Amino acid sequence: MILYVTVTETPNVAGAVETADVASHLHPVGSFDVAAHPIPSGREEIWRFTPLKRLRALHGDAVLQPGSALFRWNTPEGVRAEIVDGAEAREVRGVSGLVPNTRYAARVLAEAPTTLLVDVPADVEVGEPILVDLTGRDATTAEAVDVVLRFGRHSRAVVVLNHTGSATMAQVVEVSVDDGAEVSVVSLQDWADDAVHLSHVEAAVGRDASYKHVAISFGGDVVRMDSNVHYRGPGGSAELFGLYFADAGQHLEHRLFVDHNEPRTRSNVVYKGALQGDGAHTVWVGNVLIRKAAEGIETYEQNRNLVLTDGCRADSVPNLEIETGEIEGAGHASTTGRFDDEQLFYLQSRGVPEDEARRLVVHGFFNDIVRKIGVPALEERLMAAVESELAKNVTAEVVR
Repeated sequence: MILYVTVTETPNVAGAVETADVASHLHPVGSFDVAAHPIPSGREEIWRFTPLKRLRALHGDAVLQPGSALFRWNTPEGVRAEIVDGAEAREVRGVSGLVPNTRYAARVLAEAPTTLLVDVPADVEVGEPILVDLTGRDATTAEAVDVVLRFGRHSRAVVVLNHTGSATMAQVVEVSVDDGAEVSVVSLQDWADDAVHLSHVEAAVGRDASYKHVAISFGGDVVRMDSNVHYRGPGGSAELFGLYFADAGQHLEHRLFVDHNEPRTRSNVVYKGALQGDGAHTVWVGNVLIRKAAEGIETYEQNRNLVLTDGCRADSVPNLEIETGEIEGAGHASTTGRFDDEQLFYLQSRGVPEDEARRLVVHGFFNDIVRKIGVPALEERLMAAVESELAKNVTAEVVR
């Protein structure tokens, strides 16, 4: 689907750019004012797939309690990582240029009592991943979590955000990537079965900088992640990769927005998901906006879903919004289907039992995404998690 849009911009007092008039139903006008965001009814385009009744009012007026999640992190040499509050927390909020277009994100920025700040100075190359564990300890209370990841000019770093435990969490993650930096951010949602997680990730990519974001969702009852990227200069590159595996009753939703607002920028989006069990539901909505000024850009987005049993539903909606034809290339693709009979036949004809053949097909389906993470220990953990997911429904009726 291709949409043609008209966009104007006005700077706000913090220097961020507010989208004043975007003729796109996928992106409502942003505002820091919570009151400017009505509580969603489910009829809005950006909420129509999300099961609002299961969100425990996180999308509305849930009372946000402080401090139930436990934070742990390592601090490699040259890196500052700490929880800040007061004036410093207010100062770092907005470093990505985020202007919230959802009520929950606006509430996080307004109400979160502290901010987890990870700061990598200019020219620092971090030799090991920065690991941040966020462990939920109480799903009966809601909380707001704010995270700021700031990377200086020509820095090099990998950050892994690992979410585990039981929680009801509204979260904002801001990523500021200065000129020439090379950054990877991995967000792993490995929640307990009762967790509800709404997360907005906003990244600003500087001139000739490289940003990779990997979103991985396995656990939780309802997990929704909005991952946005925009550019602060020509030559920036963004890669957005995702992997998700939904079991019976789970709702896993990923929404992507790449705003090509600068010339000669690049983006590549690849998300893959698998579903099994009655009521398993995944949603992927990808959108790329190519503004009039963004000449010479190149972009591609792809989503693939593998349905393993009956009773599953995968919604996949790729979009392109184009204002200029002066581009290198733009495209998208989406597929949803069951096992490839030819692959299964090939394996079984060589003596591989059917169950083992299906396992190998799923491994192959996810393997290229896993290999892009770049953290060997995490890659091994994810393939083990895929094994664990497959074992949950070994007796489920396979789609034929």
